[in-house]
Amino acid sequence: MPKKRSGGGLTTTQQAAKFLGVAALSGAVLAGIALPAVGALGLAAKGTVEGFDEIPSNLKTPPLSQRITILDNEGGLIATDYSRDRTVIPLKDISPYMQDAIIAIEDSRFYEHGAVDLKGILRAMNRNVQAGGAAQGASTLTQQYVKNVFVEEAGDDPDKVAEATQQTLGRKVRELKYAIQVEEELGKKKILENYLNITFFGQQAYGVETASQRYFSKHAKDLKLEEAAMLAGLVQSPTRYDPVNDAEEATKRRNIVLQRMAAVGSISQDEAEKAIATPLNLDVSKPNSGCITADSGAGFFCDYVRKTVLTDPTFGKTHEERAKLWNLGGLTIRTTLSPRAQEAADEAATSKVYKDDKVAASVVQVEPGTGKILSMAQSRPYGLDQNKHQTMLNLGVSNKMGGSTYGFQVGSTFKPITAAAALEKGISPAESYTTDWKISLPLNSFRDCSGAPTGSDNWDLVNELESEKGTWDMTSALGKSINTYFAKLEQKTGLCETVEMAKKMGYERGDGKEIEENASITLGGEVSTPLSMASVYATFANRGTYCSPVAIESITDANGKKLGVPKTECSRAMSEKTADTISQMLKGVVEDGTGTLAGLSDRDNAGKTGTTNDRLDAWFVGYTPNLSTAVWVGDDVGEKTTKMFNITIGGQYYDKVCGGCLPGPIWKTAMTGALNASETPSFQPVQVPRGKEKEEEKDKGRDEGAGGGNDNDKPGADPIGGITLPPGFIGGNDGRGRGGNGP
Repeated sequence: MPKKRSGGGLTTTQQAAKFLGVAALSGAVLAGIALPAVGALGLAAKGTVEGFDEIPSNLKTPPLSQRITILDNEGGLIATDYSRDRTVIPLKDISPYMQDAIIAIEDSRFYEHGAVDLKGILRAMNRNVQAGGAAQGASTLTQQYVKNVFVEEAGDDPDKVAEATQQTLGRKVRELKYAIQVEEELGKKKILENYLNITFFGQQAYGVETASQRYFSKHAKDLKLEEAAMLAGLVQSPTRYDPVNDAEEATKRRNIVLQRMAAVGSISQDEAEKAIATPLNLDVSKPNSGCITADSGAGFFCDYVRKTVLTDPTFGKTHEERAKLWNLGGLTIRTTLSPRAQEAADEAATSKVYKDDKVAASVVQVEPGTGKILSMAQSRPYGLDQNKHQTMLNLGVSNKMGGSTYGFQVGSTFKPITAAAALEKGISPAESYTTDWKISLPLNSFRDCSGAPTGSDNWDLVNELESEKGTWDMTSALGKSINTYFAKLEQKTGLCETVEMAKKMGYERGDGKEIEENASITLGGEVSTPLSMASVYATFANRGTYCSPVAIESITDANGKKLGVPKTECSRAMSEKTADTISQMLKGVVEDGTGTLAGLSDRDNAGKTGTTNDRLDAWFVGYTPNLSTAVWVGDDVGEKTTKMFNITIGGQYYDKVCGGCLPGPIWKTAMTGALNASETPSFQPVQVPRGKEKEEEKDKGRDEGAGGGNDNDKPGADPIGGITLPPGFIGGNDGRGRGGNGP
C-alpha cells in the first residue's frame, strides 16, 4: 500500500490549524476523538493553536513493561513474573493477516493519511449527526498509539490512568501534536509495530504476541486469518468481546472484522466467508505469573530472587528505583538454583514431613567457596490457599527476605562455632573438663564485647541425661553434644570471642538485629535461619573462608544488556587448620555420635544435631567439601506451641523428635540426591589431639538435647522454647518464628 507523508508537507501548526478549523466549523461533538466544538468552550481556533504550540514537542515514550523470566543455573525455566504480561516482537514476526486485520477495523486509511484523517473526521461527524449521538470515531492508529503510551506511562496508578484517558479537549490536542511528531519520526511500519506491541487484548495479555499465546497458544507470526480477525476485534472492547467468557459475542465481532477486511480489499469475499464459517478454535493458555507457578517446590527460592532485586542496592539506591526495575520487567534472570539439588531438597522435605502436619520442615543448600544457593525447599507448598496448607512464609530465610519474625533457636548446632573460637584462641582440642550432670557457673565470668559482665547471678545448666557426667575433650563433647563442656569452654574462650567468630562465619539473626551477647549463645539460645546456618557450616567446608550467600548469577534486560548483580563476598573467618580440625571432629558426630542416622557412607561428611527445650525446634546442619545443607523442623505457626513429643510427622510416630532422628534423615536424602556420585572430595587430613575421657556411663545411641529440655521450671529457664537461659535473661531471641508479618 502506498504511503503518504503526514499532512502533505504542512508544518505542525498548519496541520493543527487545519484540523481544529474543521472541528470548529462543524460545531459538533466528535465522539471518536471527543473534541467539543471550540466555540462552546469560548475558545477561538487561533487561540487553541497558540496553546497547541506551547505543548512540549517531544513525546517521551516509556519502555514497555514486559514479563520477567527466572531461570535455574542450567537455563531451565523456574517461573515468569510480570506487572503486564507482554513480549515485544518486531513487525516481521507478526502475521500479515494480523497487520491487515487491525488496519481494516481500526484505521483503513492508515497508509493514506497523516497523523489525522480529515476525511475520517468528516465521515464520523456526518454519521454522528445522522445517528444523533456517538456512532463512529475518527482516531487514527497513530492517535490510539499515543493514547496507549500515556496509559502505559500511568502504570497502575488509577489517578494517572484516569488523567490519561479523560475525554477533554486538552488531552485530544496533546495527543494530536504528539501523533504528528510520531508520524514524522517513526513512519507507518514502526507505528504499526509499536501499536501492536502496546495494545491490550484482554485476559491480562498486552501486545499481540502474548495475546496470540493466550488465546491460541501460538506465536503471532503463525496466526491464521480467522484468528487474527478475532484478536483485532478485541481491541475496541476486550471485556465485551472476550472469547473465553462470551464466545458468541467474540464470533460476531470477528466476523465484522472479516467483512471489513473484504470491503477494503485486504482479502477476497470468498476468503472472508470461509473464515466466517470457521469456529473460534481457541487453545487458551491461562495467565501464569509469579513464583506460585514455579515447579519442583522452587516457589520459595523464586520469591527470594524477587526480594533480592527489590532490596539489594545493586539494583537501585531506593526502593522506588528497584520496584520500577522489577515492574518494567523484560529481565532474564539466571539464578544459582541447581535443578538436581532442588529436586532432592524438595523430596527430602516433603517425603518425611507432610504439608498438613502440625510442624514444618525447611531445607537450604549452599555451595562452599561460592556462596551459591543451590536449593531452598520446605514441606508446606508455596501459595495463598490455606485450605491446601499453602504458605508464603519462607522458613529458610530472614524476615526481610520473607521469613519468620525472628528465625529459630539453633540449639546445639552452635557448638562448633564455640569450638572454632576456642581453637583460634590457641585452646587445644584436647582441652578436657570433668563435669557432673548439673553445674553452676557465675555469670560475671562471662563478659560481653564491651567488657561488662553478663550478670551477677549463677547460670545453672544441665546435660540431657543424668548419665552425662565425666571427663570430656572437645571431640567427644561435640560427638555427644555435652552442654556443660561447652559452657565451660565458652567461659575460657570468651563470650566476645565466640560472638565475633559467629559474625565472621555469617551467623545472622532472622530479624536482622545484632547478635545478643549472652552466655547461652554457646548452647543455641540465639536465633537464626537455615540459610544462615548452611552458610556458617559452608565456612568449615571451605577451610575457614566464609562466602556470603547469593542467588543470582546474571541478569539481562529486554535489550540484552547485562546488569550488575550482587557478588559473593568472601573473607577468612579462621585458619585452615582450625576449619580442618572442626571437620575432623564433626565427622565423629555422623560416624558414632548423635548424627549417625544422617551419615553418608560413600564420602567424607560432617555435621551437628541440635534441638531446643520442649522439642520446639530440631536441626541437622552438615556438609561435604562441596555442599553444605541445613535442615530445620518445628512449629511454623503462631506462638510455637507444638512440642514434638508423642507426635506423628510424615506418617511416622516419634515419642520425641531429635536432631538426629528426623532432620538427620532429611539431610541425608537431600545430600544424597544433590551430590554427584562420581565426585567425592575429601576433607584435609589433620591429627586431632585427644584428652583423657572418662564417662560414668556410655550410651552412644541416645539423642542429644539442647540443655535442660525437661527443666523449664528451673529459675532462669526459657519457658517458651530454648535452652536453659541465665537468670534474669529476657531476650528477643525466643525463636517463636511468628509468621504474622510474612508476605
